[in-house]
Amino acid sequence: MLVIGVLALQGAFHEHIMMLKEAIQSITQSTEIPATLTISFHILEVRTPSQLDQCDALIIPGGESTAISLVAERSSLLEPLRQFVKVQRKPVWGTCAGLILLAEQANRTKQNGQELIGGLDVRVNRNYFGRQTESFEAELDLGFLSPASTKFRCVFIRAPVVEKILDQNDHSPSDEIITSTMTGSIKSSEHVPVKIMATLPATAKSIRDEKITAESIGEAGDIVAVQQNNIFGTSFHPELTGDARIHIWWLKTVVGAIAALNSNA
Repeated sequence: MLVIGVLALQGAFHEHIMMLKEAIQSITQSTEIPATLTISFHILEVRTPSQLDQCDALIIPGGESTAISLVAERSSLLEPLRQFVKVQRKPVWGTCAGLILLAEQANRTKQNGQELIGGLDVRVNRNYFGRQTESFEAELDLGFLSPASTKFRCVFIRAPVVEKILDQNDHSPSDEIITSTMTGSIKSSEHVPVKIMATLPATAKSIRDEKITAESIGEAGDIVAVQQNNIFGTSFHPELTGDARIHIWWLKTVVGAIAALNSNA
């Protein structure tokens, strides 16, 4: 039994749950899973530390990153989330606001304006593309998906981008940048390079005005998906597309991680 948690403090957690159900149905029918591995899944809405303790993996949804951070802090979830991500290193996926929260640094926000969970050695630029009315969609080539030949429709709503991959000299706070903190004896995991999983093509079109492309609202090549260690992050909202392929891919990585642990036990 694998318990897949969805942080349900604010944002599009219900949409993620619906897509997870579709992905689980596909996974359980897949011939790619070893016959020796018997799997069942349970989806859990996470609002308390005790619920988080039950999870083998977690999705942090899109929404308002500041609101999610404040509610998590008031619910005594912030430090358990950091433990889950950076110490226990369980599989975690953050979309949009979730990506912001999982970054080690974020700019375009007030110093001490919100807390970050951290874990991804990246700096994100919040609301990079502007206001909600400037949301757009793009057909992206995501090579890690199956079939890779079919592009994935990505929806960007007040989306961040990864503006920098951090090195050891980049982890110092400033007036313009907030940095993830950890308290007590919590320590960050050893360094593994950040892998760029997707960038924004110049052909991305605005939802409201097809004449506007990525070149006029951002830059072609902006980083919109990354992976490091146990953490996956996307700027866009796969849960709003009706296409479960990224959820299927992520669940398979979770299954693979659990199978590897079992084989090494």
